[in-house]
Amino acid sequence: MKRAAFRLQPVLELRQAQEKAAAMAAAQAAQAAADAERRACERERSLSVDRVPGSSTGAGFLAAMAILRSAAEDAAEARAMATASAEQAEAVRATWTAAAQRTKGLERLRDRHHETLLSAERTAEEKAVDDLVTGRARRAGGDEEVTWTD
Repeated sequence: MKRAAFRLQPVLELRQAQEKAAAMAAAQAAQAAADAERRACERERSLSVDRVPGSSTGAGFLAAMAILRSAAEDAAEARAMATASAEQAEAVRATWTAAAQRTKGLERLRDRHHETLLSAERTAEEKAVDDLVTGRARRAGGDEEVTWTD
């Protein structure tokens, strides 16, 4: 007996491919966010190093302060980039989650389809066995159906 094919199989395969692509994008975005966070932390740690000269002229002091201000701006920019990267990674992860949910829905439909086919096959087998048994009973002894409890 030929089994009925799951008609949405091409759609399921497409959704699985989309989910796989979304998973890879989410992994890349998470890695980019982690790298941006690491860079931001490094820049912030570099600010904690004492860069102000202890004894210098006014011009030296102003130059040191200008360097520190520039480093602080770099650190703030790195932190902003890390935050934006983390938000982007979260958005990509949400896209992956939605793709996984769409795939899961079709997989449940496919599983129900297979369960229905198996149930129909079992029912057909049981009917065939019942027909075989009742046919033998009719041939052996008459018109009345003999049950297995007799």
